Amino acid sequence: MKICKMAVIVIILAAVVVSGCNGQQRACKKSVSFESNIKKLAGVFKFTEGPAADEKGNVYFTDIPNSRIHKWSVDGKLSTFKEESGRANGLYFDKKGNLLACQGGTGKLVSIGPKGKTTVLADSYKTKAFNSPNDLWIDRKGGVYFTDPSYGRRKELPQDGEHVYYLSADRKKIVRVIDDMVRPNGIVGTADGKLLYVADHGAKKTYSYKIGPSGKLSGKKLFADQESDGLTLDEYGNVYLTGKAVFIYDPSGKLIKTIETPEKPANVCFGGKDKKTLFITARKSLYSVKMTSPKQK
Repeated sequence: MKICKMAVIVIILAAVVVSGCNGQQRACKKSVSFESNIKKLAGVFKFTEGPAADEKGNVYFTDIPNSRIHKWSVDGKLSTFKEESGRANGLYFDKKGNLLACQGGTGKLVSIGPKGKTTVLADSYKTKAFNSPNDLWIDRKGGVYFTDPSYGRRKELPQDGEHVYYLSADRKKIVRVIDDMVRPNGIVGTADGKLLYVADHGAKKTYSYKIGPSGKLSGKKLFADQESDGLTLDEYGNVYLTGKAVFIYDPSGKLIKTIETPEKPANVCFGGKDKKTLFITARKSLYSVKMTSPKQK
């Protein structure tokens, strides 16, 4: 395990936690602190992406060109969870412990059981194949939001553009919920299921949406005038974007901290035994930052 040459600095950040109170929203000031040392955990990959933590805090992530899904255990061991992953990109665990994956190479959204059995959940919209499913988030009901951009091929796309879709919890209905983005990429929702963040990588902007009862979105609002690949949230509602570094925004959209990384980051998630370690997939490596206060909610 290699440690980047950075001084360990504990930084106190002001953050805002938005919580419900008799149907109203109120702000509560909280302090967010973390150690800024970046640890390189492993670096034997071609392009890492899609980190997701299971219930125990083990972190799974993809190596897209090698078409593999790896696991970094809570006791610090690296293993291969699945070979021939369909060039999987984004990952997310459902409540039953199944690992949902966006298979960019096959154009499918799949569910992978604990023993590796793969089930196709969606592979088309209105009889036409998806472009290249990229990232996903599962809501409280079990419905799945996922982005469908296209990197590389630009002509004769299967779909009439690059959009965002919602697969119902019963897996019987797929609806297009966003159709006005240039190239949607990272996606994540709040723990209360009321707000969805989607990065338009092509327009270099990140937006927020209100989530309706049936999964439909409304109230599109510019959250950050910045592109992002992957996204995550901590327990205080701060949003972590990835670009040239990891950028942390408070719930109001104010940039409060930048975490510099040795390699350009692609995606982030919280994991570890207490879910207070930020894991960062960055090009050929996997990194971590030990947080002392926030964790994924």
